[in-house]
Amino acid sequence: MKLTKERLKLDSPSVETRIKRFIKDYIEKCGATGVVLGVSGGIDSSTTAALAALSLGGHKVLGIILPEEETYNATDAQHAKLVAEKFGFKLEVIDISPALKACFQSLPIYDATDKLSKGNVKARIRMVYLYYYANKLKKIVCGSSDKSETMIGYFTKWGDAAADISPLMDIYKTQVRQLASHIGVPTEIVTKPSTPGLWPGQLAEEELGVKYETLDLILFGLERFMTTEEIAKQLNISIKRVNGIKKRWLATEHKRRTPLTTKIGYRTVGADFRLPYTPH
Repeated sequence: MKLTKERLKLDSPSVETRIKRFIKDYIEKCGATGVVLGVSGGIDSSTTAALAALSLGGHKVLGIILPEEETYNATDAQHAKLVAEKFGFKLEVIDISPALKACFQSLPIYDATDKLSKGNVKARIRMVYLYYYANKLKKIVCGSSDKSETMIGYFTKWGDAAADISPLMDIYKTQVRQLASHIGVPTEIVTKPSTPGLWPGQLAEEELGVKYETLDLILFGLERFMTTEEIAKQLNISIKRVNGIKKRWLATEHKRRTPLTTKIGYRTVGADFRLPYTPH
């Protein structure tokens, strides 16, 4: 199998239809009034919000911008508002700085220099707000994780990946960009660099050490059981880089699973004792 960019070419009209049907069907079966989602102005959340609005109608979609002092970016906020205006969904802005400060001050071992632990708190606090709104308004939380970042564990456990549904989780980042262009997400959002926004200057590709165009082809090959040697040869990159991506994929499996438990009972929750997601 040849690893070329054509392998990641998306049938955008078909994928748009399937995702919109998925969102609409889930909401109807749950009996929810719509969805709540965090909107950062980035490609993933913008595309997810747009698809939700196209599926349900903008009146059933609430996007929430959750800025905080350390990472506030006026351009990102403007981009979020631009998407909301274009696709007609409601938008609220909530400054989470006071909540973060209170949380940090209450942690006995808080270390301001530990940016990873600090950043993960931010991601989890954001989700507290989203779930409160979802509970209060009888909506569900819609996540915006893509397949690239999910596969390599580039997310905060119980943070940005915590959601009731994640419509984009089976399409790679480069495919999300294709889909976004297809449905009309503004070009300036489609083309701008991705960032989790957990600390100032954070850029995803710099942290990952690889462009998404290459990362997605590596992951595509791993998904299809290709050897790391074959992937490296075809992409003309070092075997060390491919092995590094594979190692990260395997090492972060715990982030993609529900909590494990000891097998004791007749049927075990999450393993061989599962029920339909939607009771209605």
